[in-house]
Amino acid sequence: MTDSIHLETPMPVRDAATLIFLRQQGDERRVLMGQRGRSAVFMPGKFVFPGGGVDPQDYEMDTLKSAGDTCLRRLEYEASSDLAMAVLAAARREVLEETGLALQETAQMHFIFRAVTPPKRTRRFDARFLVCDANKIEGNPDDFSRAEDELSHLQWVSLDRAMLLDLPFVTRIVLGEVQAMSAQISAPEAVPFYDHRGPIGRIRSIR
Repeated sequence: MTDSIHLETPMPVRDAATLIFLRQQGDERRVLMGQRGRSAVFMPGKFVFPGGGVDPQDYEMDTLKSAGDTCLRRLEYEASSDLAMAVLAAARREVLEETGLALQETAQMHFIFRAVTPPKRTRRFDARFLVCDANKIEGNPDDFSRAEDELSHLQWVSLDRAMLLDLPFVTRIVLGEVQAMSAQISAPEAVPFYDHRGPIGRIRSIR
């Protein structure tokens, strides 16, 4: 089964977090991406950013230093403050698990995109996409030796080359948002929200 197989009963939507590292190398900006396994149930073989579902233990983590007031307020849109903090914790945890890279304690993430997987898919997520400066990684950003095996071919890819990879639709849209960002990472004027919680999808903005 793949994420494109249609089902009679909509799957439940799970909260999730995705973290995009933006790395400046000379005149080129790069992002960290990896490839999902060919046998994965969700998005097999696709190149993605590190990320995954929010787990119960994420609610127990103190992530107050991970975001500014604007980021937290936007993460709390139609959600609880506990969930907002858990999303930040999940982003940190998933990056560590999938890439072996740890964020500095005071590294701030910026909320830039939100998307809910459409109905009739094998997996559905309410995914919040965050971006962080790769300079906030502890240690060597090219050392993936502690990564688990969920993602292969971990690599820093230029934004232009990333667009040529086999990407999920939403990942391609988010990359476009990252390309439009200035070299100075900051909160966008508004967070685009592809809302597919109902039978009819809507494009909204979180301000």
